[in-house]
Amino acid sequence: MENQCQNGTETLLKVSTLNCIDLSNPDIHQSVSLLKQEFMDEVFGQSKSFFELPLNEKMKVLRNEKHRGYTPVLDELLDPDNQVHVGDYKEGYYIGVEVPEDDPEAEKPFYGPNVWPEDGLLPGWRQTMEKFHHQALEVAKAVARIIALALGLEVDFFDKPEMLGKPIATLRLLHYGGQVSDPSKGLYGAGAHSDYGLITLLATDDVMGLQICKDKDAKPQIWEYVAPVKGAFIVNLGDMLERWSNCIFKSTLHRVLGNGQERYSIAYFVEPSHDCLVECLPTCKSENNPPKFPPIYCATYLSQRYKDTHAELSVYEKHQT
Repeated sequence: MENQCQNGTETLLKVSTLNCIDLSNPDIHQSVSLLKQEFMDEVFGQSKSFFELPLNEKMKVLRNEKHRGYTPVLDELLDPDNQVHVGDYKEGYYIGVEVPEDDPEAEKPFYGPNVWPEDGLLPGWRQTMEKFHHQALEVAKAVARIIALALGLEVDFFDKPEMLGKPIATLRLLHYGGQVSDPSKGLYGAGAHSDYGLITLLATDDVMGLQICKDKDAKPQIWEYVAPVKGAFIVNLGDMLERWSNCIFKSTLHRVLGNGQERYSIAYFVEPSHDCLVECLPTCKSENNPPKFPPIYCATYLSQRYKDTHAELSVYEKHQT
């Protein structure tokens, strides 16, 4: 627990205790070296450099229909039942798997070339983000192997080509501008939601803001802060994993509350390939525990979830004239 002072009032914060896994431990089948802290500091620094640009420069790389590029404040609405304003008080930047425009794969949703700031504007920015994207995928695959073993599957189950062999892996830089959230008034940095895919690797700065609800079916829901952990990823379980595991693993319900301080985070979303059919795993069902969800293709599921939570691009047309 720790105390936080807001507007002269001292408030007791409930801080969650999380299980920690060391991926360099030889007891795990795959030994992985996590991203070095010096490099993570560079990624955060480059992220801050982008968000400090004037809005007109950021709007030049506005996200496209493939969800690549800049997302302005209020672009995303994650919890419409409880958010009284028109969106989240955060801005972001999507970077996906780089697929050349002339590649047939680029016709698929979420695939294609990335949108990058001009080279001279932010030197080394693209190279830093591409390096992080590549290295974070290896960390995510190691986490997926642990999940496979926990579900009674072969350790390389999620390494198959139709799963993480050709994933829809998306890096998203996030910046919260210092607004103060108030759940009683429907004001959030990011509204309550669960991520869409298999897992999310989340790195944060040292500003408290992330909250999780361990039992999303509880009435009322109990929210706990997640303390920032230097040099570590917080792993959110996604909705596809909940479907795959027949609710053995529940997706992580989380939100962000702003406390008046600027806050930066880096999310790395890991989903299977477009053509992966997400259906109940054989180890997660029985005669007494039949599948709870119908099968669905990954691309179909993701496309609908993004459509439900993001603004129509037409609202930004006046900024692009």
